Amino acid sequence: MNKRIQHGTFTATALALLLAGGTALATDDPKTERSDSADSQQPMGDTWITTKVKSSLLADPDVAGLQIDVETLNGVVTLSGDVASQAQIDEALRIATEIEGVTDVDTTGLRVDSTE
Repeated sequence: MNKRIQHGTFTATALALLLAGGTALATDDPKTERSDSADSQQPMGDTWITTKVKSSLLADPDVAGLQIDVETLNGVVTLSGDVASQAQIDEALRIATEIEGVTDVDTTGLRVDSTE
């Protein structure tokens, strides 16, 4: 994929995340987030965490951010999808772990796909 397409895809995805998460992405303030999740014990942070993890994965050139799905419940981030290598799994784990509010990261849903 050429750089122009990657940048356009990143921009479109970041905009979609921004629209889905309100102003949380633009302000980086988890207190401004709104959530419809009644199951979460941390409703003001999970959507913000998901948005922040996904945008950080998309911004990293060494991770297949578009291939990784991100879900968060009570600060626990679950990553799933197909990646090209174990190194991408390790990098995704590192990125997600560094996000404020993340209490744990589950990468068991990430699979190395040799066709990536």
